[in-house]
Amino acid sequence: MRFSPPTKSSPHCLPSPDGTLVATLFPGVVNVRQVESLQIINVIKLPQDMTGPILGFRWSPTSQRILVAVEDQIHVFSALQDNPFHADIRNPTPPGARPAFVDFDPSGSRVFICSSFGLKFSVFDLQTLKASEISNPKFFSGATASRGFSVRRGTRHLALLTRSAGKDMVSIHSSSTLDVLRSWSPDTIDAQGLVWSPDGQWLVVWESAGQGHKVLFYTPDGHVFRTWMGPQGPDAEDRRLGAGVKAVQFSPDAKLLAAGDSTWCICIINMESVSEGMRLQHPAIVEPRDTLQVWQEQGTSTMTGHSVFEFVKATQALAPPGRAPGEKSESKTGISRIVFDSTSALVATKLEDFPTTIWIWDVQSSELRSVLMFHAPIVDFSWHPKVRETLLVQCDGEQNGHMSFVWDPLSEGPRSISFRHHRSEASRPSKVRSSWLNVETTDCPTVFFTDGIEYMFACMADSDQDMPPWQVPSNADWPSAERRAESPLELVPAGEIDADESEDDELDDTFHFKREV
Repeated sequence: MRFSPPTKSSPHCLPSPDGTLVATLFPGVVNVRQVESLQIINVIKLPQDMTGPILGFRWSPTSQRILVAVEDQIHVFSALQDNPFHADIRNPTPPGARPAFVDFDPSGSRVFICSSFGLKFSVFDLQTLKASEISNPKFFSGATASRGFSVRRGTRHLALLTRSAGKDMVSIHSSSTLDVLRSWSPDTIDAQGLVWSPDGQWLVVWESAGQGHKVLFYTPDGHVFRTWMGPQGPDAEDRRLGAGVKAVQFSPDAKLLAAGDSTWCICIINMESVSEGMRLQHPAIVEPRDTLQVWQEQGTSTMTGHSVFEFVKATQALAPPGRAPGEKSESKTGISRIVFDSTSALVATKLEDFPTTIWIWDVQSSELRSVLMFHAPIVDFSWHPKVRETLLVQCDGEQNGHMSFVWDPLSEGPRSISFRHHRSEASRPSKVRSSWLNVETTDCPTVFFTDGIEYMFACMADSDQDMPPWQVPSNADWPSAERRAESPLELVPAGEIDADESEDDELDDTFHFKREV
């Protein structure tokens, strides 16, 4: 394991999608640091009149642009100095409203904005400098807006879910002019989302769980091809009568669609025939065997008072730990999340009933391969975007504020990554986040970690020959621990910004929606 030196951070700190840069928002400026050299390569000065809570801080999917949004203005900057670009969007929402959701489209050439109260869905084209507005988007908050629209791969057609006069509407818009090419009212009472398949061959709309099982499959021109009404067969009749679909997830190769409901069962739909192909039934009692490994977290304390996290392989049948007594989400049950790995061969799932457990399935054989049981509730987990069968897990709780866990089928249980001894003494966990660094080289999977005060990288190097994606700077090039504990503006090249001026433009961190990881 190799760790990079800690770098001054803030609550708004994101690695670029291609893993080559890290953008950090400070009062008055955005610092862009190169991962390879660990040096600042660009300092973006924000306008002096840009004040108020930060409502959006995003990288474009192309890793070329950075978006910063406040209530009355949105700015898009080029991440690199050699390709200058600046777009200024003023008053992006109607009077009395504010941006509830702001993000780039997949090409990075447009900005999507959802107004509060669901008044407008706006699209700002950064190339033509034109704006288009669509009324009554059904989902508009930061936590739900992404379920209400989807951009088709290749053709870039925009599919949007709206609701007016108590009726759902699906519209498909032109990629160039955003004119409506086709619109229709789906056979739903309360649709909960829509999404294009990764290959762009299908548009999927699913019904609210309270209205039973229903997933509609449309062709790209908007014709309904098939409707899935829940698990089939006589043994599935009782399940179909219960609450419907809660989670829908395509595999990266677009060959499978996983649908989870309020039970412990996930149905896998084969997209070649658009029919149910298999079911993954989570057991109440897990019994280890040759093809199923069960790992339990064992925490021990050292003489210094710090905890050491290890995982023990279970040898006897056991039940996963349930929810803690008095937990607010006791009424929730069934599937919480479904995530396919990059090869579409494995799928990791989480149940509301067992918030500290991850289940890993082999979808080719429809068998459970591994069960990971942690002490604390699982906040997030994600597969590496390029390295196959490698899972990153982040848990809740004070003891896990400096920890991340990585699992792969060949390891002896999840491996813990502790950032405690690699942070400076001035760093204290504020809002801990960890994610994969999506670099081109996959020899050494790398984790990006930030606690809102500092950030660093951890390379899962197994030998000295595995090179991390960064080059260790010399002492002359890297600021000392004392400098890292000072104002972030100390990391800005001299003469770029006046420190006194930046203090008047301090931007508060008041995110009101859940960040997606």
